Amino acid sequence: MKPLSIEPLTREAFAPFGQVLETKGVDHVLINEGTTKRFHALATADTGAEGRAILSIFRGTCRGFPFAVEMLECHPLGSQAFVPLSAHDWLVVVAERADALSLQCFRATGRQGVQYARGIWHHPLLVLEREQDFLVVDRDGAGENLREAILPQPREIRL
Repeated sequence: MKPLSIEPLTREAFAPFGQVLETKGVDHVLINEGTTKRFHALATADTGAEGRAILSIFRGTCRGFPFAVEMLECHPLGSQAFVPLSAHDWLVVVAERADALSLQCFRATGRQGVQYARGIWHHPLLVLEREQDFLVVDRDGAGENLREAILPQPREIRL
């Protein structure tokens, strides 16, 4: 099994898959009598014509490493955003296609979230701590918004 390299998460490297949600390098405006910085519209939830945006909390548990990436999922009807609620690093695995050769792995800091664009293949949460909570913005509504693919040639992640 060929190991999957882990790259730092940057806006440029992740752009083909969606947006990185972080405040670093982003303009802001002061609100609330100058006591709050607003980093406006870091991403826009894509829910399609028949959906609505919902907010949930997902609690991921560490799967253990080394870890074999054996499956991917995608959401063809809407985007999906993950924002960590603690300052722990976590991994983001994405692919242009549902195959092991197009996999990319990014190490996100606890101050970075991601929004997967509609239809982007990705692995479910990969946290490095025992448990980690995320605020998730995704689509609710009619239609099948989850596809899964099993990878015949898994890739291994080693920390």
